[in-house]
Amino acid sequence: MRTTMLYRKMNDKDLSILGFGCMRLPVTADGNIDEPLATKMLRYAIDHGVNYIDTAWPYHAGESEPFVGRALAGGYRGKVHIATKLPSWLITSRKDMDKYLNEQLTRLKTDHIDFYLVHGLNAGFWENLSGLGITDFLNDAIADGRIRHAGFSFHDNVPVFKKIVDAYDWTFTQIQYNFMDEHYQAGTEGLHYAAKKGLGVVVMEPIRGGLLGRDIAGVREIWQTAKTKRTPAEWALRWVWNHPEVTVVLSGMSAMEQVKENVALAESGHAGSLTKAELSLYGKVKKELEQRVMIPCTNCGYCMPCPNGVNIPICFEEFNKGNIYDAKEQAAGHYQMLCGGFFDNQPHFASLCKECGECEEKCPQGLPIQSHLKKVAGYFGK
Repeated sequence: MRTTMLYRKMNDKDLSILGFGCMRLPVTADGNIDEPLATKMLRYAIDHGVNYIDTAWPYHAGESEPFVGRALAGGYRGKVHIATKLPSWLITSRKDMDKYLNEQLTRLKTDHIDFYLVHGLNAGFWENLSGLGITDFLNDAIADGRIRHAGFSFHDNVPVFKKIVDAYDWTFTQIQYNFMDEHYQAGTEGLHYAAKKGLGVVVMEPIRGGLLGRDIAGVREIWQTAKTKRTPAEWALRWVWNHPEVTVVLSGMSAMEQVKENVALAESGHAGSLTKAELSLYGKVKKELEQRVMIPCTNCGYCMPCPNGVNIPICFEEFNKGNIYDAKEQAAGHYQMLCGGFFDNQPHFASLCKECGECEEKCPQGLPIQSHLKKVAGYFGK
């Protein structure tokens, strides 16, 4: 089928600038993947040039990978590059690495993973995996053909990011990046560092889980001053695509309308294509949204660890998201996942605060953290 999809190089591969993320597939009333609709969406994207499909072990309670395996039957597997991820938090031995990879190959009904990531790396996960032989595992899996290219997704600060980049001969990395997160986690500094090292960069959360695609009063009026009219989602995607260091932008699409819109948008997502006037609008939008921040936490982490297990920065981040974007329900979902033990099976909710005061003694901004945590607990409930 003829397509005008744009592609960028990663290693020797031409990858579509739009990747199909399989974490937010449409679901039925009972919470299961709506397989007929999701299959139709995925195949529409592939038929229109998308060739990078991203999934992971835990997505949709473990059902995303099996779904992808079934949806790529009938010749679709040969048209795409599959990316999936080793569940870092579940690895306790070198044997575990092979166990999960082999199971993923079975789930995905394939004999190889094109782009295999070590999932959600931070300082703690990397220290554990390094000691268990992660680099030897990756070398062996590439040598025996089970994976073609090795990478990692990331959730920590820039120094940790650079350390991991330098620790292995990675093909690519995956980072969170959007016009509101220029300095969040790896951020722009990490993007440039990875690109200079020759790594491809896959971007997740380009629309901040859909938040930047919302029609928000105050922001709407800023976008409307542009000569070229675009939806909020298009503005967000175009900002990421404007960076030549970015290879693929992932979108977790949950409706056919989103697939069709994003495929159409990807046809004009050239690097460096935004004008100076257009780029200035992002600064105005960012300023408007930042004025709505309720808790001015910089996510420096000096308040951590909390002796009662509260993940203070995450609590504040999700509380702020709910208020900034008028998206309480969505923020509550993230709060439940991130503070409910998704990675370590331990609770980290704001309601666990015992008012010991240790965090406030360490906060360089002097924030009344205990008072703020009460607001968070009241906002999201126990």
